[in-house]
Amino acid sequence: MDAFILQILNGLDKGSAYALIALGLTLIFGTLGVVNFAHGALFMIGAFCAVTLNKLFSISFETVDPTKTDFLGNPLKVKTPYLESWFGPELGGAIIDWSVPLSLIIAIPVMIAIGLIMERGLIRHFYKRPHADQILVTFGLAIVLQEVIKYFFGANPIQTPAPDALKGVFDLGTWLGLSLPYPIWRVFYFLFAVVTIFAVFAFLQFTTFGMVVRAGMADRETVGLLGINIDKRFSIMFGLAAAVAGLAGVMYGPINPPNYHMGMDFLVLSFVVVVVGGMGSLPGAVLAGFLLGILESFASTTWATTTLPGINQIIIYLVAIIVLMTRPRGLMGRKGVMEE
Repeated sequence: MDAFILQILNGLDKGSAYALIALGLTLIFGTLGVVNFAHGALFMIGAFCAVTLNKLFSISFETVDPTKTDFLGNPLKVKTPYLESWFGPELGGAIIDWSVPLSLIIAIPVMIAIGLIMERGLIRHFYKRPHADQILVTFGLAIVLQEVIKYFFGANPIQTPAPDALKGVFDLGTWLGLSLPYPIWRVFYFLFAVVTIFAVFAFLQFTTFGMVVRAGMADRETVGLLGINIDKRFSIMFGLAAAVAGLAGVMYGPINPPNYHMGMDFLVLSFVVVVVGGMGSLPGAVLAGFLLGILESFASTTWATTTLPGINQIIIYLVAIIVLMTRPRGLMGRKGVMEE
């Protein structure tokens, strides 16, 4: 039972990333009708927002400490972060320690700006073009962004540590009489994903802006005839979708050190999640993200890989085949989406 629950937790952990990326993908497709293959790059850029802020916070200057010497008796040079010099060791050290969560504050406007620039500068020219053209141009954009990150940050993964208070493990099964030690940050990431998903749905469901967007997703022409600039609202949604992907990347850094190809690693799987959930269906994207994450977790167990070697690499695609054979529109797909 302990092992079974731990595999579910592992699946929810990976499924959180799938669900957040797929949610942004579906927002873009549902509003603008664009198949955005650059969405994984937005996830990567978000992760490197955390890397950048951590490096900025860690900028130090050297001083000579006469109380410390090397083996020859020479005074040692000590590096002191500027933040600790300005705010004191405790507050400055705490700011550096919490650099990843603090990156969320910076990542939101940065990712919205990047999303708006992408949409206004490039993607809007492909609204009426075939989906194949959209895939090619956004995939090319993803490669360009990937190479830019590689040029500035290098090819090796960069550690972005979680705050000390959220490191380590704690026993989730204390109240159930089970032994379920699990990393604190992974639980925190799952809770963050749930809050973000809830916030997106609440925004679309309960705000006037969100209601207009949902109406535009259902019947864009009629909303436009009412005198509402639906194109402007859809552009803003592209920026918000970029922010969701970026925030997912920021918080994923302590789980998997960011590298320049992490966006591509998640991109294809996230598109499979969208297709399984149903093109244009936001609840379907979230449901499929968590479901496929759990299935991938169980397929990665020693028993599964010994019984069926390589099953952990193909399980998501097998599920996609089965779902599409039985439900061509996906689990919660809408009629008429990509069926012309």
